[in-house]
Formats: sequence, structure tokens, C-alpha cells
Amino acid sequence: MGAVRDRFWELPLDRLDPAEWEALCDGCGQCCLHKVEDADSGRIWPTNVACKLLDLKTARCSDYRHRRRYVPDCVRLTPDLAGSLEWLPATCAYRLRADGDPLPGWHPLLSGDPLTVRLSGASVIGRVISETVAGPLEQHIDWGDEEPLEVERADDDAD
Repeated sequence: MGAVRDRFWELPLDRLDPAEWEALCDGCGQCCLHKVEDADSGRIWPTNVACKLLDLKTARCSDYRHRRRYVPDCVRLTPDLAGSLEWLPATCAYRLRADGDPLPGWHPLLSGDPLTVRLSGASVIGRVISETVAGPLEQHIDWGDEEPLEVERADDDAD
């Protein structure tokens, strides 16, 4: 990777060179998790299922350079997409900077230590499984604070 400018992460995304763009990634691995879209509402639900190329011990792509050869629908993130992909986690450096927000203090560019991503709870290390062993994605949806749709429908029918 080439040299990067001092405090480059404070610049607008479209002013970053390729080395700076890549260095902005905090390495959390969240963008490599499969998502499930509800056909009726369009809502996107996260899962704990990782792309087959995600190294579960490092939260890094095992073949980043050639990933699209093995995962054709892998999204190539650009400055324009960073501000428009609703499924990017709120902690994503690309999303934060696209919105004009600062990086969190645990980001390795600020902390100087990649371990702070894991200590902050942003990393997927130890919390996900590979798609190669997961089975149906619907069984791995992270509902957050909401009940699964089937439960909501059952409650609606009880009235």
C-alpha cells in the first residue's frame, strides 16, 4: 500500500487515493455478513452468517484482490455507495465519513491499535459462522429488539 497523507480520514471520501481508501476500513467484517431482505417491507435484516471468504479469526477477506471471482455479487464500495447503502453498519468508517461524521475513537487510525475494533464490540470475530456451514439464512437473522415476523402475525391473529 502506498503512502497516506496525515489525517487523510478527515477528507471527503472522493478526495482519498486508493491507499487511503483501503486504510479507512476498520476491519470489523460486518459488511461481509449476509443480509436477508423482507419481501413485503423491504427491510434488511442482518445475520450472523459470513461470506465464505471472510477469515473468521481475523475478520478480513481471505482473497480480497480476487473476491469478485469467487463471490460475483460482492459489493465494490465506492464513495457514492458509502453514503447510500443502508445496510452498512452505523460504525462503518466509510458510512461515517460519507455522512460527514468523525471516526470513533476505537478506529485503528485513531487508536493506533487494530485490537480496539474487537474491544469495542464492532468486530465480528468470535460472533459469526461461515456460510459454508450455516444452512438457511432465515435461521440466522438478528432480530435485534424486535420479535420475528411470525410472532407479530400470531399476535395480530389473536385479537
